[in-house]
Amino acid sequence: MTDTLAEFNPLPHTFDWEGRHVRWASFGAGPTVVFCHGTPWSSALWRSIANATAVGYTVYLWDMPGYGQSSKDEDHPVSLDVQARLFADLLEYWDLDAPHVVAHDYGGAVSLRAHLLHGCEYTSLSLIDVVALKPWGSDFFRLVRDNADVFKQVPPAVHEGAVKAYISTASHRGLTLEMENLLSLPWLGAEGQRAFYQQIAEADERFTDEIEPLYKTIRTPTTIMWGEDDTWIPVDRAHRLAEMVPNARLHLVKRAGHLAQTDQPEALTAAILEALGRAET
Repeated sequence: MTDTLAEFNPLPHTFDWEGRHVRWASFGAGPTVVFCHGTPWSSALWRSIANATAVGYTVYLWDMPGYGQSSKDEDHPVSLDVQARLFADLLEYWDLDAPHVVAHDYGGAVSLRAHLLHGCEYTSLSLIDVVALKPWGSDFFRLVRDNADVFKQVPPAVHEGAVKAYISTASHRGLTLEMENLLSLPWLGAEGQRAFYQQIAEADERFTDEIEPLYKTIRTPTTIMWGEDDTWIPVDRAHRLAEMVPNARLHLVKRAGHLAQTDQPEALTAAILEALGRAET
């Protein structure tokens, strides 16, 4: 990984798990908050909000294997079932009994599976534009998933243009050039290009179908936050999920798409801090 991403989002520690190398960081002081990223993102998407949260909390950031600064071995599956098992073991490695968890996109499915299938307990759960109910994924995502072997062979320049164009559609407000470059960086080069299409090829709705009937059993204080203008996972999923999770609170972020972190960072940060504070009282 180039210095640009590492400098913006330093992850100085490594957790070795089943041959994978998971990069992570912890900073701040107070009750523990673990941020989980989605696809095709990394923990860099959370860095600014994590910095603000660290004023009153101990924050953990980590990159899933196959993403960001973690290892991208083509022989290692990166599917949701694997990521959830890893997350459960990572929490044990960190010796965190019941942290607050803030999850976006794929991170929602990962944290939900870890809770519902692997017994991980959370003090609170904040789910932001998460993968939880089918159908999920944009039209481009589904096209790539069904034709991953073809996309792996496109010329690097074409791949770079496709990745940047794809990422840009997640924002309602529009990404700055700096943020567009930052978010696309892990997916460039031969390793990044292969990893980008691998993680999409391994996307499978059965991993959320498996836990959907269990949402009604969640007792963790849960807040569902959603960009009102999300075109990747439309806001109707937020309403459906809020009806399924007992006593879940619903918070819609105005003028935000799938990337509320960049579209409305102040509003999202305030909503997250409110949810954390409410769970602490």
